[in-house]
Amino acid sequence: MAERSTAAVDVADNSDESSLTAQADQSTADGVAKNRERDTDSDEVQESTRTDGPGKTSPPELHSGHKLARRYRLEECVTRLDGFSSWRAVDEKLRRAVGVHILPADHSRARSVLAAARSSALLGDPRFVQVLDAVEENDLVYVVHEWLPDATELTTLLASGPLEPYDAYQMVSQISSAMAAAHREGLAHLRLNPNAVLRTSTGQWRIRGLAVNAALRGVASDTPQRADTEAIGALLYAALTQRWPYESDAYGLSGLPKDIGLIAPDQVRAGVHRGLSELSMRALINDGATASRHESPCTTPEELVKAIGEMPRIRPPEPAFTAPPEYQRTSYQQGTYGRQAPRPGATQPVPTPPPPLQSRTGKALKWAVSALLIAALGLGSWQLADALMDQGGKADDPNQTQHNEDSDKNENSPAPKPIAIKDSEEYVAKGDAQHASDVSKTYDGNTSTGWRTSSYLDGPKMVIKPGVGIVYDLGSEKEVSAATLSLRYGGDHTTVELYATDSLGSSTPLSSMKELGEVTTSSTSAKVTVDKPEKSRYLLVWLTALPYSGDDPANYSNPGYKQAITEVKFTG
Repeated sequence: MAERSTAAVDVADNSDESSLTAQADQSTADGVAKNRERDTDSDEVQESTRTDGPGKTSPPELHSGHKLARRYRLEECVTRLDGFSSWRAVDEKLRRAVGVHILPADHSRARSVLAAARSSALLGDPRFVQVLDAVEENDLVYVVHEWLPDATELTTLLASGPLEPYDAYQMVSQISSAMAAAHREGLAHLRLNPNAVLRTSTGQWRIRGLAVNAALRGVASDTPQRADTEAIGALLYAALTQRWPYESDAYGLSGLPKDIGLIAPDQVRAGVHRGLSELSMRALINDGATASRHESPCTTPEELVKAIGEMPRIRPPEPAFTAPPEYQRTSYQQGTYGRQAPRPGATQPVPTPPPPLQSRTGKALKWAVSALLIAALGLGSWQLADALMDQGGKADDPNQTQHNEDSDKNENSPAPKPIAIKDSEEYVAKGDAQHASDVSKTYDGNTSTGWRTSSYLDGPKMVIKPGVGIVYDLGSEKEVSAATLSLRYGGDHTTVELYATDSLGSSTPLSSMKELGEVTTSSTSAKVTVDKPEKSRYLLVWLTALPYSGDDPANYSNPGYKQAITEVKFTG
């Protein structure tokens, strides 16, 4: 995941004792080639200068279903950068989901990754996503870590708005305490950003990638404590404002306006908690910002913990209770049965007399009026029906003639006919396929299944690829007038293009195909209409822009710009 590093960081700074990451400190900085498919962002330009590049190592040939140590079965590749990849996998021995980072053993960072993973595993702090195994085997180095299906990235939480003050307070408090404990053991994170911070279903905040994420990318620094402290300040700033505290956009958040510098969160958004606003500025002082008030800056996580402890504690919001509905007595309870007898001498309420029409005379009057109204309605209905029948018998009625002409026109317009799909294959214009084995699920009649793209960090328009899509075989040449798609994700926008091609597969380039239509939608359905019906046997449904959506465990999909096609129908 090529997330932003707030500064190039070393893994230990001012301790004279041997740190747990003595070997990881040997890692040098480099310029990792960017892969936008999962976890790269535009603020990579703010990273510190890196010096050397990864070794000229071809990535190992891995695929879904591959097993490591006859135990870890790879399920889905969630990140692929030059030289290493990250996977969601299954530990078949313990029957649980795990995450796996994989590098070739001769990769320039393999040694430092192993050292960082083993040092992180020794910490054993439950506030961090735990490293479960770090192995060199069969020309591969791989690191196995926990997989938390019930956890949500801070990136996803902020997509819907800033956090409430209590949630932001809990986040910065727990993250600062965890990082202070790590630094006491000589461990630094160095890649602390919204993608590395998770909130579980119980409300606990956890950090993933301690030391390992930096080692994977060769990040180092002379001042790791300051770098991690600034990163925590950036996380708090984003949680309070839903803005990234730098000019570049990152992690789905807009950056600050250019040329105005770093301004306090309570000046960016109204209603921001003042104490938390000051705290974020004290942590971000390391990036050259000027403190908005007179407090001293926080340069280590330990100082940040102390500053949080000096703040008045922010209490959780009071739960909102809905007033119960007014108790309604039943007719049984409204009767006299079971009611307590009045005490002797107690004043009894005088019953309210019934309205005038409740008397016998009033009831008779109501029945008489009702009978007259019914008779009047019946007479009027009969006269209306008689008039309509007279008009219907006139042969020279122009309205009647016009009605018949309209009916004839409608009958002459043929209704769209569905076209059956005989076969399909994923079209790959560049790079790897998405999920080629699932293409047939887009026309199985079941909208709960489908084919999905990978999750991309850049969007909505696709950057790393010209597009992704599926070629459909109609069995023979058919005249096609429209394609209707059912989609899994709405929001932002999805752009769908329809092409006529001459083969099933990826052998025909896009430049040789004929474009039939295009549509952009923000909903979970799209219809591409062909202005002039075209005859073709093979049709390409091509996606060039994708909406942003959060974590989708039911579809084994991570947050990012992505789409899933659940059903495709062609009509002619």
